Amino acid sequence: MSKVKCAIIGSGNIGTDLMLKIIKTSQSLSLNGVIGIDPESEGLAMAKSHNIAISSTGLQGFMEMDEYQDTEIFFDATSAGAHKNHHDLIINDGKQMIDLTPAAIGPYCVPVVNLTEHLKEKNVNMVTCGGQATIPMVAAVNQVSSVKYAEIVASVSSKSAGPGTRANIDEFTQTTKLGLEKVGGADRAKAIIVLNPAEPPLLMRNTVFTLCDPVDQQLVKDSIEAMVGRVQSYVPGYRLKQEVQFERFGSNNPCLIPGYGEFEGLKASIFLEVEGAGHYLPTYAGNLDIMTSAAMGTAQELIKLNS
Repeated sequence: MSKVKCAIIGSGNIGTDLMLKIIKTSQSLSLNGVIGIDPESEGLAMAKSHNIAISSTGLQGFMEMDEYQDTEIFFDATSAGAHKNHHDLIINDGKQMIDLTPAAIGPYCVPVVNLTEHLKEKNVNMVTCGGQATIPMVAAVNQVSSVKYAEIVASVSSKSAGPGTRANIDEFTQTTKLGLEKVGGADRAKAIIVLNPAEPPLLMRNTVFTLCDPVDQQLVKDSIEAMVGRVQSYVPGYRLKQEVQFERFGSNNPCLIPGYGEFEGLKASIFLEVEGAGHYLPTYAGNLDIMTSAAMGTAQELIKLNS
């Protein structure tokens, strides 16, 4: 099968990690270009060393190159503001856009949960790193019992949080919360991010709490473990840190949640760890690795499902 040609907009850490993932691991994608705005960036130099076409004058510069015409998929690893401009530039050319920024022009996409719903969308958004890690767990519980409330805490090494993340903490929490509801299926949700300054840097950790209607907890456990296996198909370092913990709340001891009220049913506590593949970013930067892995996985599934 011939590979589908793609290009990456953004030659920073995330774009460079995605570039190496595609070069080293993808069976269905061929990297046709890397696009940046800094001629001296390490990412562009690395792309050039792999004989990949580069543009140091942004997407408009790449659009003037021969490679643009047969590039079918674009990954945007820049910023929300820049992404809107990139979207507007190519929207009428029938290109597929996979958005790794918080712009969310297209629908939220978590490949193992809702990709098949968006096969005709020309712009899909990868939510956030916390969303990619935790939404599958909420969806797994929701598959066997309606999730009334979900709360997640994403803890990442402060060294893996760049200026973009630090400047957009509010957007991160809001976008992740909406993803837990719109994609994960929770009636109500809350998201928290913690930047951990520990040395040596710690791997990404995620704690997921779900409150669902009463159900056999083995069904919940089996659904969670099956979903972990599906995520591991494109993020091998994604794993349960320990067994899923359960607690039941009855009418004699309801759980009181501020802003939600009293809850009766089953609480599941899920503890995750995400280790990066180390293609370019350090292995502790699982929060960044899961975004690039999910983006590449989405592109590969779109190719497979649309072929």
